Amino acid sequence: MGPNFILKGNICYCETPERFTIVEHGVLVCKEGLVEGVYQEIPEAFADFEVRDAGEKLIIPGLVDLHLHAPQYTFRATHMDLELLEWLENYAFPAEAKYKDAEYARKAYGIFVDRLRDSATTRACMFGTLHVEATEILMELLEKSGLHTMVGKVNMDRNSPDYLREESADVSGEATVEWIKDCKKKFRNTKPILTPRFIPSCTDELMENLKKIQLHFQLPLQSHLSENLSEIDWVQELCPTSAFYGDAYDQFGLFGADCPTIMAHCVYSSDEEIRRMKENGVFVAHCPESNMNLASGIAPIRKYMQEGLKVGLGSDVAGGTKEDMFAAMMHAIQCSKLRWRVIDDTLAPLTASEVFYLATKGGGEFFGKVGSFEPGYEFDAVVLDDSRLKDVEPVSVADRIERFIYLEQEEDIRAKYVAGKEVFWR
Repeated sequence: MGPNFILKGNICYCETPERFTIVEHGVLVCKEGLVEGVYQEIPEAFADFEVRDAGEKLIIPGLVDLHLHAPQYTFRATHMDLELLEWLENYAFPAEAKYKDAEYARKAYGIFVDRLRDSATTRACMFGTLHVEATEILMELLEKSGLHTMVGKVNMDRNSPDYLREESADVSGEATVEWIKDCKKKFRNTKPILTPRFIPSCTDELMENLKKIQLHFQLPLQSHLSENLSEIDWVQELCPTSAFYGDAYDQFGLFGADCPTIMAHCVYSSDEEIRRMKENGVFVAHCPESNMNLASGIAPIRKYMQEGLKVGLGSDVAGGTKEDMFAAMMHAIQCSKLRWRVIDDTLAPLTASEVFYLATKGGGEFFGKVGSFEPGYEFDAVVLDDSRLKDVEPVSVADRIERFIYLEQEEDIRAKYVAGKEVFWR
């Protein structure tokens, strides 16, 4: 299809978290890769645009995954018997070390990228490994997939095994610079993002180097924050002058403000940390399934939303078991209900429209005007078919969307567009 076209169907998106915006049997107009508007009928001005009719199917914005570990996809849904730090040492680190072998990386990343392409995800931020060649293989495959992604070559020069640790802060910094230069030459839709694994794995010297790199190349950053109680205690031991975990990043200028930043988890962020995240515009990547599987806890997402923080969702493969962002929405609702019932009844559970917003416009904001069908947004769209679910009587569009959160399967995803370009229609 050309850059100008129309999708017809039952259109649903969220301009705000509080409610779905629904246009039944409506038309969604794409003009030069952007949303021109949503209408009940085709406006005369666009009468010559090519039309794709989805019939009774649902048309939603593409889903955004703000946090996952691509190399961990090989052992998803296994090894969930330990908490975070022991899990990293016993399972995640040995798995990631295998990506030193470029042939292995190509095979493993090929499986992962194929699955991500077939999902409802159109945008994603992900970790690679510390291996430059393997990370570029991942980016090459993603570039061919048609998705828009940000990928990080991981930085780690301490508190990790010999087989998965960079020699020094300078070696890590130099490898990162060369990787960024390569990326700028090779890729258009797959962007580099700075990725210190987390404070315990990065020396002060490495963090200082990364800030210099960030300023020079004007790159965003992703990392982990306040995921696990033992991890938080460890950060305090390593950085005794920091006021809180996030402050350990901020003392290097790598916590929002002039460095667009995603921090995954934030399960135990203090009021002081929350204030800093709000002041600096830090994005929270809520990864509910991972937080359950690794026994980390339940992040107070309702509180973060009330405080005005920027929040999206992450699958966090392989702490999370799969790349399915509908599952992430489901787990976010279920976790919030448990938190409300068991921990704090002042924070109401999340609703279907709220988690849908987080998985679209909430996380999409990190990529710019992404995740909505409001005019001027990038045209990311997914067509969903729920005809396999047999009903006795008609089901509303809002109820069909909620049902997808709990019952979606890969076969239900019939088409996907990213920035106005068709990834598939089947």
